[in-house]
Amino acid sequence: MSYRPYQEIIRRKSRRVYVGRVPVGDGAPISVQTMTNTLTTDVTGTVAQIRRAELAGVDIVRVSCPDQESALALKEIVHEVNVPIVADIHFHYKRAIEAADSGAACLRINPGNIGSSERVKEVIKAARDHGCSMRIGVNAGSLEKHLLEKYGEPNPEALVESALYHADILQQHDFHDFKISVKASDVFLAVAAYQQLAEVCDHPLHIGITEAGGRRMGTVKSAVGLGSLLWAGIGDTLRVSLSDEPEEEVRVGWDLLKALGIRHRGVKVVSCPSCARQGFNVIETVQTLEERLAHIETPITLSIIGCVVNGPGEALMTDIGLTGGGNGRHMVYRAGKTDHTIDGAAMLDHIVELVEAKAVELKAAQEAERLAAE
Repeated sequence: MSYRPYQEIIRRKSRRVYVGRVPVGDGAPISVQTMTNTLTTDVTGTVAQIRRAELAGVDIVRVSCPDQESALALKEIVHEVNVPIVADIHFHYKRAIEAADSGAACLRINPGNIGSSERVKEVIKAARDHGCSMRIGVNAGSLEKHLLEKYGEPNPEALVESALYHADILQQHDFHDFKISVKASDVFLAVAAYQQLAEVCDHPLHIGITEAGGRRMGTVKSAVGLGSLLWAGIGDTLRVSLSDEPEEEVRVGWDLLKALGIRHRGVKVVSCPSCARQGFNVIETVQTLEERLAHIETPITLSIIGCVVNGPGEALMTDIGLTGGGNGRHMVYRAGKTDHTIDGAAMLDHIVELVEAKAVELKAAQEAERLAAE
């Protein structure tokens, strides 16, 4: 296969739904989601967790509503945060109605699991009355008994059949504002299920490798699975599922999108693994800069290379670059060109100042461009 950057990959066509003000599908930016792990009834703790995720760049947050108290607590939570909330509902249809009444922007619910047609109608009415979309969430770990009996084990066909079954229930009631996920902890199973589902429907797809594991292994599994789907043009919104804090899921989600050139936010650091040629401690420098520059939202590229072997070449492709030199002095690049040298002792503060100044400059230019277009 010849080289093709993401921008040349054709995204799968899908209809558009909205989660609050966030568009999903039909070419809208691929949104990054996470889920809280606090007790929803702990409004203060849940709001604090969502706000940390907001600082990391989350677009949508899911909150579990296992009981009436949790569903009613959403009423307070949604007024304290700036992103739309998805209410996670499983079997009790009344929780869905209560969550919609409380201000949820989306209901994560499988209609086939909540009982009679009348109950489904009540949930759909609540969703329509409050402008809620829905997400059908199929999981390999909780497939319907008849599908496990039919297929013998969770497989792509079983996940897709389950998803289409639940989708058909909503469509029979003339409700179409929903997206679908078919998650599994097995990367190959999840990817195959999404590929099959993408071929047979035009519903927006929420992609994820569920129960992926801790920070390191979960990130690797998610990168392999979600990366292959996104590269194939499949996926309209995503969650990286980690046994970690929600804001870490958001950071990894953004890193996936940045690595594929899909969406850009914050400082993208290009750095070498370091070797005996390095003119400064590259590993410590990168770790410190990532921490000190985490507050920047404007897309900026920064190269940190320990020596002159690859430094100048990498600096050609970044907004700001730093290459290790001799005698404790290192070369600073701007817009790909050598600009000045800096002493090692002042290097970190200097690079932070340059990046922050560049962020202000780019943000001003973007605002001027926006005003000119109005």
